[in-house]
Amino acid sequence: MKTVWCSVAAALLLCLGASGVFAAGNSSEVVLTIESWRTEDSAIWENTLLPAFNAKYAGKIKAIYAPTNADDYNGVLNSKLQAGQAGDIFAVRPFDIGLDQYKKGYLAKIDGLQGLNHFNDVARSAWITDDKSTLYAVPMGSVIHGFIYNKKIFKELGLSEPKTEKEFFAVLDKIKANGKYVPLAIGSKDLWEAESMGYNNIGPNYWHGEEGRKALIEGKRKFTDPEFVAPLKVLAKWTPYLIPSHAALTYADAQNLFTLGKAAIYPAGSWEISVFEPLVSFEMGAFPPPLPEGATKLYICDHVDIGMGMNAATKHPAEAKAFLEWLCTKEFADLYSNALAGFFSLSDYPIVLKDKLANTFLGWRKGAGTTIRVEYQILSRGNPSAMTQLEHFSSEVMGGRMTPEDAVRQIQAGLATWYKPQQKK
Repeated sequence: MKTVWCSVAAALLLCLGASGVFAAGNSSEVVLTIESWRTEDSAIWENTLLPAFNAKYAGKIKAIYAPTNADDYNGVLNSKLQAGQAGDIFAVRPFDIGLDQYKKGYLAKIDGLQGLNHFNDVARSAWITDDKSTLYAVPMGSVIHGFIYNKKIFKELGLSEPKTEKEFFAVLDKIKANGKYVPLAIGSKDLWEAESMGYNNIGPNYWHGEEGRKALIEGKRKFTDPEFVAPLKVLAKWTPYLIPSHAALTYADAQNLFTLGKAAIYPAGSWEISVFEPLVSFEMGAFPPPLPEGATKLYICDHVDIGMGMNAATKHPAEAKAFLEWLCTKEFADLYSNALAGFFSLSDYPIVLKDKLANTFLGWRKGAGTTIRVEYQILSRGNPSAMTQLEHFSSEVMGGRMTPEDAVRQIQAGLATWYKPQQKK
């Protein structure tokens, strides 16, 4: 594994104490490059978050934000890492993707950073080794899945927030019958949308959150079991409510369809709030995944979504450490949670959210069972990964190109080729 920290002696020359404050006389300004998949957040990082950090280290450190499109991020970042050209700090996907980067020596150990005590075991779980010995990214934010809707359209058509699946499809039928608006703003071109904003959005209500997710990992349940087929059957029912050209509709196209007021409901989650609010001319509301028939308890996907790690090959480990320690402060938690509405700090600092829609999403946690995306932990380590499988086949089903039954058979068969617990009869 590559060397991840400067020597103690070198660190002492650069740093003063555990706080990361630099010693006098270090006059040359170090520029840190931060990589991320969140291109939508560029203005927030450039105008709010980074100015706060840079002011603390004026003349010493300057951090810049250099994101890559979400669809291309994994491939582009890994290519840069292999070529030794990646940024000093980079956003780390939760669980298997980040763990693989750590195992390949691309991520530095960060145990011992000041402020890590403000993150509990749940927050750390997405960026820690299986034996719980090593943390390789600072837990930064979680997102909550659900549905955002146009209140103006709902009022115009006399619609109410659906609480059950039956009510949900009744709402969609009324929107479609009216003919003025697209009922659901989501496409089947960018594969991850159907998996994240579809399958993992509504699925926890069927597999009962952590109960079903852990059962898959343990090999006690399979993707071919009814509770994992059911969400795909629901996605298949979405098809008539999509725009006719959904097969060519990208993520950005779907966002535009909604923000321009041409679609009534956007299957998504809290991560869209800060993107949509500056763009829309109407009031938005949000509702959680509607309950299936007979269900009484709500389950939501409250996903540990983004962490920040240090490139093991950075030439500026002390400065990168100072940045990561700043991510562990209450100052950052406050700035991040309010500047980037819909991303909820994973720290234990008490934060008062100013955004009404963000508070709506956060309110669903009360009384609900919370879980993460079903395939993110362990099930996506092999080839084919469950994530790749779910992205592809969820899109095929939602696009009307494959049956749910055929999809789960292929997902299960792919997983069983490499994951021993799923090879049990």
